[in-house]
Amino acid sequence: MFSLLFLLLFLSQPCQACTSAVVSGRATPDGRPLLWKNRDTDFLKNHIAYVKGERYDFIANVNSATYPRLKEAWMGCNAAGFALMNTQSYNLMEMKEGEERGAANGRVIHRALELCATVQEFCHFLDTLQKPSYIEANFGVIDARGGAAILEVDYEGYTLYDANDPQTAPDGYLLRTNYSVCGRQDVGGGYVRQMEAERQFPRLLKEEGITPHAIFNHLSRSFNNCKLGIDLRDPYFNSSQSGGWFVDQDFIPRSSTSCSIVVQGTKKGEPGRLTTMWTLLGYPPTGVAVPLWVREPLPGMVRMDETLGCAPLSHLSLQLADVQVFCYKQGIGTNRYLCWKNLYREDGSGLMQQAMLLEDEILRLAQPFIRKWRKRGEIADDELEKLYHSVAERLTSSSIYAKMRSSSSGWNQ
Repeated sequence: MFSLLFLLLFLSQPCQACTSAVVSGRATPDGRPLLWKNRDTDFLKNHIAYVKGERYDFIANVNSATYPRLKEAWMGCNAAGFALMNTQSYNLMEMKEGEERGAANGRVIHRALELCATVQEFCHFLDTLQKPSYIEANFGVIDARGGAAILEVDYEGYTLYDANDPQTAPDGYLLRTNYSVCGRQDVGGGYVRQMEAERQFPRLLKEEGITPHAIFNHLSRSFNNCKLGIDLRDPYFNSSQSGGWFVDQDFIPRSSTSCSIVVQGTKKGEPGRLTTMWTLLGYPPTGVAVPLWVREPLPGMVRMDETLGCAPLSHLSLQLADVQVFCYKQGIGTNRYLCWKNLYREDGSGLMQQAMLLEDEILRLAQPFIRKWRKRGEIADDELEKLYHSVAERLTSSSIYAKMRSSSSGWNQ
């Protein structure tokens, strides 16, 4: 019965089908705000760019095929501790014929990351843009002063939602997919993914805490469809009663997902340069999140590799997804079939389970360094280099990432 329901779901969805959250420090165990985005796009090959900005240096997720020719960024953080992302909205503007929806979104993020330090400065930045701005987006932003907000922005202005305001965000977080609260009702996309985020966040708040690690495990890798009332991690879908194949429809991770990133901000009084960008490049169920900071050089595993046409971590995750997950390629539309039995198995050997265990190890590697830097108020370059090297070694020695030793010369650089 469930298989039949899935077969009926070949409906077109927006390509930029992102899922996101802004979390105030009052909702996290350590008081540090979080900014999360699962990015869906036609440009699957991504890398992290280090940019020497006009006012602030920053690191950001970019499209490998178009950057730096197009100065567009899709999520990032700067040396002041300001972090910014967007999800494409589809219910704020009526498009004219030949007009590109949200044409300025990526350029706005790139420019704001080099100029802004606070939520208030970003608001001022939007105020000064020439109108019409050609923006249609939900922008999520956090800063080193505890600011945490979502701005729903159209061609002429914006509506601000403050995650620190108990009336706006009673539990300290705000969620957005591909529609805006202030836009046309029941128009846009991502309503089912929004339902899943709304299901998970209260549980995390109560049981596990809203942390980067929890978001990756329970949101970025969620295979629950609230509308159908199913969760592929349920034993029913991992037994002989199931064929192990399903249709990729309205899960948070999708075949079009290029990355999942959680920026972990700082407490009030901490230097903004301690802001950590936990970065998972590629398809989240086959990818692993690594910590990054606005310091040069970035590790080779997330930088552009000219041979691969993207970052090594992006390449491997997408390669695994193509060969092991979206691997039925017999005719039109078959790329929508999801090989769940390769991702998740009763014995714990599925690709997603291996990736999650590897991510646990990287978190354990990073924690002593992060605690030391927060106590000291500064990141030591030699210690950062040591951490990046240890993370790269652990990734390349793992069973799922071992092939990266030979496929990218820049992996350990």
